[in-house]
Amino acid sequence: METQKTIRNIFQEFITKPPQIFKNRDVLTSEFTPETIYHRNKEINTIASILAPSLKGARPSNIFIYGLTGTGKTLVSKHIAEELEKISSQGNFPVKVLYINCKMKKISDTEYRLVTELTRMLGYNLPTTGLPTDYIYQTFFNALDSEKRIIILILDEIDALVEKMGDEFLYNLTRINQDLKQAKLSIIGITNDLHFIEILDPRVKSSLREEEVLFIPYNATQLHDILKHRAQLAFVEEALSEEVIPKCAALAAQEHGDARRALDLLRVAGEIAERMGDNKVTEKHVDMAQEKIDYDRIIESTKVLPKQTKVVLWAILELAETKRDDIQTGDVYDIYQKKCKEIGLYPLTQRRISDLISELDMAGIINAKVTSLGRYGRTRVIMFNLSEPIKQKIKAILNESLVV
Repeated sequence: METQKTIRNIFQEFITKPPQIFKNRDVLTSEFTPETIYHRNKEINTIASILAPSLKGARPSNIFIYGLTGTGKTLVSKHIAEELEKISSQGNFPVKVLYINCKMKKISDTEYRLVTELTRMLGYNLPTTGLPTDYIYQTFFNALDSEKRIIILILDEIDALVEKMGDEFLYNLTRINQDLKQAKLSIIGITNDLHFIEILDPRVKSSLREEEVLFIPYNATQLHDILKHRAQLAFVEEALSEEVIPKCAALAAQEHGDARRALDLLRVAGEIAERMGDNKVTEKHVDMAQEKIDYDRIIESTKVLPKQTKVVLWAILELAETKRDDIQTGDVYDIYQKKCKEIGLYPLTQRRISDLISELDMAGIINAKVTSLGRYGRTRVIMFNLSEPIKQKIKAILNESLVV
């Protein structure tokens, strides 16, 4: 009874208390689409120019969009798609945009479900299981070609699709216009993986890369502008100390210019201040937010790493526990090979392990810095700059998932 009363009091107090921090916290989430997109005019104009011919009934080129996390790729693509559909509805050549996040479970985790979802988005209902694959493909094709129009298919996190299904499905999509009689299909592929295109079949690569757009990371000044605009919509007036936005922008700029991280820092700092009963968000709250976000992000990232990458991380952690601060790729590879033998995993080449170390660095789990050895060449020095509790939690996750 006492617990119920306490919970009720917490909820009641939150409802009745006038807002001291937030007036609309949703503005600080990645799902929010602002009316003005800062510092992406060049990319917006480039993509819009490529897609513009669709408004006169011509199939625009396929577009491959790539760049690190939080550089505005999805935001810009959705914004342009929305405007394109609006304008096309006023003319004689309809344009329909289909957006799929290829990491979404139960939608794009199998080829059957993905084709079924695309067919459903075109107005044809299909059961999620039970039909022959040939039948769902034919239904999808009929739905595509049911009327004269341009269809733009946005495949966000396209690398996840290829990882699950291979690139044959992608190849079929890029060739489908040869058989369509009325409709025309263009594909926009979006990825955070800068090396993704290298693993594709040359036939898919040449078709998907008809046009390429690279989104470079934001710098601290650009992130400051983005945060300032969002903060005006999200926070009660004078709820932020003047040092908060510059600090969030600077921290995110260090992390590959990730606007999503900057927004998360600002939002979580506000939530921490709110829970503590403070009426102003300060630098102290940003520090606490950074620690919380780092913990949550790194732990969740570790859980979903591929098995080979987990073994590499395990090897780095083993070396880090010996108090070494000059871990090199060769050291990691030696321990990695031994662990692979122990758990019955086929070892990758040292060059591939170097790529996986780069990916762990990009994810912010480790810090890998290339240093010069003078006439002896260059090497990568690896550091594990995480707190002890996070290290222990990662170690527990790895030990649990790398059992024989």
